[in-house]
Amino acid sequence: MQSEKTLLDDLARLATGAFGALGDVKEEVEARVRAQLERILSRMNLPTRDELDAVKELAAAARAEADDLRKRLDALEGKKGSSARSGSESKPAPTRRRPASR
Repeated sequence: MQSEKTLLDDLARLATGAFGALGDVKEEVEARVRAQLERILSRMNLPTRDELDAVKELAAAARAEADDLRKRLDALEGKKGSSARSGSESKPAPTRRRPASR
């Protein structure tokens, strides 16, 4: 009975040590994979997060400016269209008269 207990204790210690070693191996593999990916990405000449954020801000500002200009253009076209319509409504368009037949 005592030998079974010590055997189980030894197995528990062995399993604990193995899991600890596996955790260390996992961390080592993650570090190596991360380093390799960073090397690959640095060679690809990709933009940084800060550069992407700056471009997003510029695009948003340009989009807002385009929307404002579109609204101004629509307003100006609306004024031009309404003044042209009101002028034509107040005065009929001239018609060309045919000479009287003899």
